[in-house]
Amino acid sequence: MKPGKTGLARIIAALGYSLQGLKSAYRHEAAFRQECWLVAVLLPVALIWNPGLVETILLIGSLMLVPIVELLNSAIEAVVDRIGPEHHELSGRAKDIGSAAVLLTLLLMGLTWGLVLLDALLAA
Repeated sequence: MKPGKTGLARIIAALGYSLQGLKSAYRHEAAFRQECWLVAVLLPVALIWNPGLVETILLIGSLMLVPIVELLNSAIEAVVDRIGPEHHELSGRAKDIGSAAVLLTLLLMGLTWGLVLLDALLAA
């Protein structure tokens, strides 16, 4: 086990690192900024609309997955870029797979929001 902070000090330090990561992603990743604005617009919509507890959880959960996956994709891209600027098939594959994960998450979010909206319209 590596030496370092323990207990509450470790939790506070981890929170600081996480906030630093969010700040860095917002500053350096245009896609993450766009997705943060998407969350800022749609989160209040989900809370105000309140189609039901389960539906609201689905709306918020699918919405929050998008920036989470984008953070992971950005981390993969940063590590690949750190290795070197020359093109390598595996580096390209890693970046493409990360991008595909973001795309699938966006599709899941769109499908979830669309189906909840359709259900609400059909129930009206």
